[in-house]
Amino acid sequence: MVTALVMLNVDRKHIRNVSQSLVDMKEVSEVYSVAGRYDLVAIVRVQSNEQIADTITVKFSALEGITATETLIAFHTFSRHDLEHMFSIGE
Repeated sequence: MVTALVMLNVDRKHIRNVSQSLVDMKEVSEVYSVAGRYDLVAIVRVQSNEQIADTITVKFSALEGITATETLIAFHTFSRHDLEHMFSIGE
């Protein structure tokens, strides 16, 4: 599985609609409204890099209100859940 974090700049009046449209996509697992340089962060999880490219360049770009994106491809995933599982002793 390939995971990408996509930071989005969105026209203020379109944030709610863009958020809902993103979360409705099967490739997007989560959407966060954030403070700072970006308005939204979308977590994209797919099977290949080609699907990442298609999702962002075709599906995301079709949404009205997105003014810019920046995409980070994840190499490894570290989470509290994974760490707890690694160190559990079978409880």
